[in-house]
Amino acid sequence: MTSPLSNRPPQAPAPAAPGPLAGVRVVELAGMGPGPFAAMLLADLGADVVCVHRPGGPGLAIDPAADLANRNKRSVLVDLKAPEGPGAVLDLAERADILIEGYRPGVAERLGVGPRECLARNPRLVYGRMTGWGQDGPLAASAGHDIGYIAITGVLGLAGPADGAPTAPANLLGDYAGGSLYLVTGVLAALHHARAHGTGQVVDAAIVDGAAHLSTMLHGMLAAGAWQDRRESNLLDGGAPFYGVYSTADGGHMAVGALEQRFYDTFAAILGLTADEAALRDDPARWPELRTAVAARFRGRTREEWTAVFAGTDACTAPVLSLTEAPRHPHLAARGTFTEVYGTTQPAPAPRFSVTPTALRRPPAPPGEHTAEVARDWDTPALTRTHDPAGPAAGT
Repeated sequence: MTSPLSNRPPQAPAPAAPGPLAGVRVVELAGMGPGPFAAMLLADLGADVVCVHRPGGPGLAIDPAADLANRNKRSVLVDLKAPEGPGAVLDLAERADILIEGYRPGVAERLGVGPRECLARNPRLVYGRMTGWGQDGPLAASAGHDIGYIAITGVLGLAGPADGAPTAPANLLGDYAGGSLYLVTGVLAALHHARAHGTGQVVDAAIVDGAAHLSTMLHGMLAAGAWQDRRESNLLDGGAPFYGVYSTADGGHMAVGALEQRFYDTFAAILGLTADEAALRDDPARWPELRTAVAARFRGRTREEWTAVFAGTDACTAPVLSLTEAPRHPHLAARGTFTEVYGTTQPAPAPRFSVTPTALRRPPAPPGEHTAEVARDWDTPALTRTHDPAGPAAGT
């Protein structure tokens, strides 16, 4: 459940930023998808992230108060097409440690805020570039989305039934795993280098590169003959009947990951397989028979009933929950994996730190909410001249 902007509690002055990245300044040129999520992760870790929104710029078609990718950030409004716009961004870049942009190759340069201009003002700056195809190559200038990036890298083809089409895992595998997480890894590694050697650099984070890199283990298995290059033919892609998803009596599902023999023995005993049925594990040619037996057992009870049966065991079996159900799972509730802040249930910052704990310090901000505040804190008075909150932005 989300609360409209008008009902959001008044925002108190933010405390000193917690987390291991406290003191790190990040400029994010607003975009969509993996760039904002990467900046959110840096903000969750304690960085002072200033998101530079542009009038009428990209954003989700939802209440800005619910756009969780903008949590823990401050927002300023700058029209990069106005005469004073690029200068305001360069002033921010001069005072920043990291800048993140997700434009198509060449766009930042045309706007006057590319790596050359930014590094000229701040030679220690880490300039992070987030794209799908990368900064070069035949497709670099082409439009694209997560599903296309993971399609050509081979990872989309891993998921789905053998006799059907591949199944897209939302945009988690490309945009966020292959994109955001690699961008964050890259800019933090480059920041470490900049602080040690005084030299910034450009980080080219492409979703195709990151998604391909995620499949490194599978390429090794493929080369060793331990992985078949087709769906539902391997231990981890649904080929093994003891590693997959099964329907329950009420239309729910249970996930089984009983790979090791001792876990499989526990699973088979609890599920009620006969000794002969359980022994089918040892003969891959008879795995279809084992799958039929396992499926028949699961269809005999509801998801809730099976969850109770397997609770507290080492059978490596769990219920498949929806996004709205997940926060109520007892383990996740006990750990505080999800939290309700500013009227919205959301994942808590991750990972966790013993000395420098993280926190949700700010709700998602409407574009431009902190322009004056950032201009004061970062000592960039030119920023306030790029947009008049009382009227249309300059240059629009």
